[in-house]
Formats: sequence, C-alpha cells, structure tokens
Amino acid sequence: MNIQNKPASFFAILILILITYILYWGRTPSVSVIIQAGKEASISSKKGISSNLSREKEWTVRVADMVAKQLRVWQIEVKRVPAKVPLMRANIAVAIHFDGAKVSCTSGASIGYPNQNSHDFAQRWRKLYAQYFPFKWKDDNFTKNLSQYYGYKWIRANKFLVLELGEITCKKQSLWLKPKLKNVSYLIAYSIAIELGVDAPKPSFLEE
Repeated sequence: MNIQNKPASFFAILILILITYILYWGRTPSVSVIIQAGKEASISSKKGISSNLSREKEWTVRVADMVAKQLRVWQIEVKRVPAKVPLMRANIAVAIHFDGAKVSCTSGASIGYPNQNSHDFAQRWRKLYAQYFPFKWKDDNFTKNLSQYYGYKWIRANKFLVLELGEITCKKQSLWLKPKLKNVSYLIAYSIAIELGVDAPKPSFLEE
C-alpha cells in the first residue's frame, strides 16, 4: 500500500466502524425495563462479596428474579439479564448489588447512575427506600464502580440505576436484610412501575 494513502484508508475504516455502530444501535430493539443481577455469571474474577450470613451473588439473583416477576404481574415488559450482557437498549435499567466494607458496618445503601435523568430517579428511589432501610446511606456515585459502572457502556437506558441495597459484611444489616429480600424486591419493582406511570399498589409494609 502506498504510504500516502494510509491516513485516508485509516480514516475510511473509522467511518465504516462508526456507520456500523450507528446502524447496530438503530436496529437494536428497545425494551421497557432491564433488570440485572450483579455478579451473576460474572465476567471478571470478582465473584462478589460474602459473609457468614450471605453471598452477594446469591442475593442479587434472588432479588432480581423477584423484581422481574413482580413487574410482569403488572404487565410491564422486562428483560432479566446476568452480569455479562450484549448491547441493549431500554427505558429503565436497574442493576442489583449489595455492598461490602473492609471495616464492617462502615457502609450501607447507595446509588450509582450516569446522567441527570437517572439522578432524579435515584433521588425518588432513595426517598422510598429510606422509609424502610434503617441503616446509613453513602453518597451517590461514591465509588468508580458506581459512577463508571461497566454496564453503562453496554446498556443504553434513558434511566439507569445501580442499587447497593445494604452492606452484607455488616452483621446487623445482613440480619435485617435476609428475611426482607422479598419486600426490598417489591420496593424496587414498585419504584420502577411508578417511574413508568403504572398505577401499582403501594407497599403495605411501609405503613407498619
């Protein structure tokens, strides 16, 4: 190849890649809701946080399954995915996680998100979950795993939340969470439904 033509050829290849990328996203069907279970079929060596009472990978799967099931009860289209996902589009995406800390009971619930639309949804979720979750909260996006979550690149969502539902390396939080995973799942499904304008029943246990 003529050396003088190399920059032009390289530029042409970049244009083709860009066009292919745009066409791919344009043809990728969008779903209403994507629910991801953190660490399920993990794509990295990080298998999630564990303690004597709980394992993040098991709890995220349980919660994600219950959230998806409840959304379907309300006739909401939902795609349930593991940690590794193909390129996807959605109105709302929620990734389920539980936090851990080197010094136990120094963390709690938190939220990660990539944009302003997600920020507003996050504050509504915080207000709802804070009525039920009796432990501490960390700042939004307080780690790179939250602010730069890998899923943001793979799932194009109008609103995307990464939910840390509590610190499972804290015995008090684990003991509180374990029998309440069903209620926590309902709260997540309820918050999504309300965000979509669906008239879902308000959780009765918030009034207890």
